[in-house]
Amino acid sequence: MVIKMKEIKINEIKNFNIGNAQDFDGATGCTVILCEKGATAGVDVRGGGPATRETDLLRPENMVQKIHAVVLGGGSAFGLEASSGVMEFLKEKGVGFRLKDITVPIVCQACLFDLGVGNPNAYPGKELGRIACINSEFNIVEHGNVGAGTGASVGKGLGNEFAMKSGLGTYALQCKDVQVGAIVAVNACGDVYEPNSKIHVSGLYDREKKEYLDSEQLLMEAAEAKPHENTTIACIITNADLDKAQMNKVAAMAQDALARTIRPVHTSSDGDTVFAMACGKAQATTDLVGIMTVKALEQAIVVGCKEAEEAYGLKSYRAVQKEGKK
Repeated sequence: MVIKMKEIKINEIKNFNIGNAQDFDGATGCTVILCEKGATAGVDVRGGGPATRETDLLRPENMVQKIHAVVLGGGSAFGLEASSGVMEFLKEKGVGFRLKDITVPIVCQACLFDLGVGNPNAYPGKELGRIACINSEFNIVEHGNVGAGTGASVGKGLGNEFAMKSGLGTYALQCKDVQVGAIVAVNACGDVYEPNSKIHVSGLYDREKKEYLDSEQLLMEAAEAKPHENTTIACIITNADLDKAQMNKVAAMAQDALARTIRPVHTSSDGDTVFAMACGKAQATTDLVGIMTVKALEQAIVVGCKEAEEAYGLKSYRAVQKEGKK
């Protein structure tokens, strides 16, 4: 018997709510993934320049077993302030880790570098974090220039003149009763391709010649081309019943999706980080969830580029398709 997966909407996965908030003028924003019941979680950081919060507590040997939110944000390390707004929102609802009479929401975060696209002094703070939480109650699926994807871009080896606009993407799959979804803000130095192919989706682009360039080749040949202003950040959600060690393995497997779609990836100045959250009773092996995760995140990365709109002087996939490319 052939077991098949089907595409579903990411908001069909119960116990999770996703919300976005953005500052379009500043070209930055944040995306929150809330699980008020508490989610077993893991994380995998592959980039050499991460901006993260509360990742050590996700190690299997550490005390806290469940988290209540993951925040994906712009603003580089400044954007970590958005988590404070998320913590206040959850505390007011009585959500968090209880210790005697104290409730402490457990909020993890990763930020990408978007300071070179819009206002270099703009970043998501407490207010945007709270707004994203309020918006999460509607749990609407949004893509492109929203949330953490507002100021995201790709193909930055030669600066913004050759870069393209990317954004936020989601994709979700179901196999029997197991559901897995991926949400990602694509902000890579490198180029984005269809999974396991040489088909460009977005990246280093020569506007005069209307053709894509090869970021990997450029980085090998040109001394002036340097990885900078990067980081792709993502969160996996599932209704599977897995423990912390298993979710850390799922997060590690998820990084294969970045390697299959982004070239180069995990460079010294990237902060590529993937969180994974589980809240549910569906019985599944780590490997099944991991396989579904890779497939979902591959497609979410592509969606994040294809759904982005031209903005901040950057061409988008849609704009390039309209004008024709070589």
